[in-house]
Amino acid sequence: MNFLSAMGFADYFTDPAYLLYMICACLFIPFFIFSIVVQARVSTTFNKYNRVPCSSGVDAQTYARNFLASEGINIKFAAVRGSLTDNFNPRTNTISLSDTVRRSAAVGAIGVACHEAGHAVQHAKKYFFSSARLALVPIVNFASGLLWPIFIVGFVLGFASPYTLIGKVFIIAGLSVMGLSLLFSLVTLPTEFDASRRAYKYLEPRMLPEEAKGVKKVLRAAAMTYVASFMMTSLQFLLLLARLLMGMSRRNR
Repeated sequence: MNFLSAMGFADYFTDPAYLLYMICACLFIPFFIFSIVVQARVSTTFNKYNRVPCSSGVDAQTYARNFLASEGINIKFAAVRGSLTDNFNPRTNTISLSDTVRRSAAVGAIGVACHEAGHAVQHAKKYFFSSARLALVPIVNFASGLLWPIFIVGFVLGFASPYTLIGKVFIIAGLSVMGLSLLFSLVTLPTEFDASRRAYKYLEPRMLPEEAKGVKKVLRAAAMTYVASFMMTSLQFLLLLARLLMGMSRRNR
């Protein structure tokens, strides 16, 4: 019997389920830090370029309207409180722009407004990933509402152990909910990147090179938040999967 076997650690180095769990556990803190850094980067990049006036003097909402008009689309605009709370609602066909964006003629604000207009274009043209994301919204919202109750009840009744029947049931339930969230996050990635691509394609020939460069940086920083979200959701899903596999592995011995 070697040292690892004597100490009871051999399983961690021979069982793929244990290895997967250990790898995911080690990656959790770096991924979490990355998410925080990315979120901070969005704010700092937006704030930087929202102090850079566009040479055209045209405000962000007008840029977004003109972008939509170039695609033959005419939709409603509304105001929303806060900063970086801008959004496109496909159910009401409305773009809501925040106080820091709506009437601003800054490079950062224009990039954000046209990104939301890009979502409106996707919806009008029935872009596949945008439509898929919209279809998943009610399902994911319902499933996400069940996630914490599942975790809390599961922990109390045996979720902490993947080696009990009740533990496996709740892990599988958690995996199902997390799997839906992972699918939603995956579909969101191309949707967001495509909206930014459409916005930049419209703005690039209508701005000075330095202004277009600023828009690209704002859009890229915003897109990275969705990458970070996908990474964290994937990691949580794999952690649950590893726990389930650990229980199955132990049962088969």
